[in-house]
Formats: sequence, structure tokens, C-alpha cells
Amino acid sequence: MKLRPSRILRELRNGQNSTVIKLNMGDPRIVELAGLAGASAVWLCNEHVPNDWLNLEHQIRAAKLYDMDTIVRVNKGGYSEYVKPFECDATGIMVPHVTSAEEARNVVDMVRCRPLGSKALDAGNMDGLYCQVPLAEYALHCNTEKFVILQIESPEALEVVDEIAAVPGYDMLLFGAGDYSHRIGKLGQATCAEVVAARKRVHAAAVKHGKYPAVASLFGQREMLENDEGVRVFTLGADVIELGNAFRRMVGDFGGVKAAGGSDSVYKSSK
Repeated sequence: MKLRPSRILRELRNGQNSTVIKLNMGDPRIVELAGLAGASAVWLCNEHVPNDWLNLEHQIRAAKLYDMDTIVRVNKGGYSEYVKPFECDATGIMVPHVTSAEEARNVVDMVRCRPLGSKALDAGNMDGLYCQVPLAEYALHCNTEKFVILQIESPEALEVVDEIAAVPGYDMLLFGAGDYSHRIGKLGQATCAEVVAARKRVHAAAVKHGKYPAVASLFGQREMLENDEGVRVFTLGADVIELGNAFRRMVGDFGGVKAAGGSDSVYKSSK
């Protein structure tokens, strides 16, 4: 029996870009649609979405049918919130609102095995094939084929981003343009000068310290992100936005019916 390697890590190690689709819906069939579309991974959310652990396992199983990674954005909290997604066999976790190098080191210590960290071991779940592989193989796999993403989303975190990026044992830094723009009074202005400058600073720190920079949305800036800033992991959109776009289009094509709620700018932002 062999543990499944990460598709995103394989693509990045081979010099390829990786594509991620964010899902707010809990139906594993939507995960399958993302797999059929050819995405490298789906981003599942435990921070803002009322998902449960058993359904998360079903979503992860659906992703693996298409050799697709799963990234779980965890609840900001303690050990169990960070470790349990891996035990459900998620390929990576995303930790929101990281604000210090000490916090980054604590995350690494909780989810990595020796010599990188001191993760508590229980290989009796999906990630260890229910104790059907040697424990040493399981521990090595945790350190080499599972990944950790830290989100930088505030001016306070930006001030120490170089220190955060220098912490060993994790893989990617992702700049959260939405929350950062909110914090500086530029809500939703992901392409304004201050937000772009902050994003570039995060990406430069990631590259400097051997971390992969990731981006939560393209905002029509793929060429600059890819060529100038070295971004390799792209989140292309979200299920709720694209479903909203499709439903509005279908109703509009039928003719004469005004869509309820929301402004056009919300829906156009993902295109």
C-alpha cells in the first residue's frame, strides 16, 4: 500500500503552476466537478463554512478520485483544529491571520513530525491508511507530501512578514487581500496601490526564504503575478460566485426579470 503524494507539490517541484478552486458548498459532487475541470486542488473552508468532519472526509475522498489535492482553511485555534484535517487526509491546511514568527513556529511544531516538529501520531485514520503502512513511512509522508499555508492578512503581520517567512517547516505564504484591504480602510479594493504593495512585499518575503507564494484571486493580474512576483499557486474563483453568475445569466437570458440582491460588481470581480 502506498500513501498518496501531493499533486500541488509535484507540480511545483516540476516547475509548473497549480490551480485551486475555492468551495463554500459542502456537497462532495461539487468537488467532483472541480476534479472533472482539471483543477489541481480544492480549497475547503472550516473557518467560515458550517462543514462537519465526516462530510469533510467525503469531500476529500471525492477529490482523490481525480488525483486532486484538498486544502482546508482551518478554524483559528489550537492543536485539534490543525491536525484533524490532515487525519481526514487533507493534503494541506491553510492557517488564517498569522501575525508572528512565534505563531508560525507553533503551527509547524503541531503538524510536523520529527525533526521538523513534535506532531502527536495517530496513523489509524485515512492519512495513515488505517495503520496499514509502517509508522516511519507515515511520519516521513507527513513531512514531505503534506503542506502548510500561512495567511498574511493584516498590517501588523506585514510588518514582521520577513520573520514569518524565515520560519522553517512550512511551505507557502498566501496574502489575504480581502481582509487586508478591510483593515486599511480600502474594503474590497484588491488592486489599489497600498494592497498591491503589501501583496508584493509578502511574495518577495516568501521567495527570499524559499516559500511558495500563493494568491487568493487573479483580479485580472495574472501576467504580473506570474512573471513579476513569482506566484505559482493560483485560486481561480469560488463555487458560490460562479453559481451566482450562472443563475443571473440564465434568468437574464430568459428576459426582463431583475435579479434580487447584490450588485454587478460583486459578481464581475471573479471574471
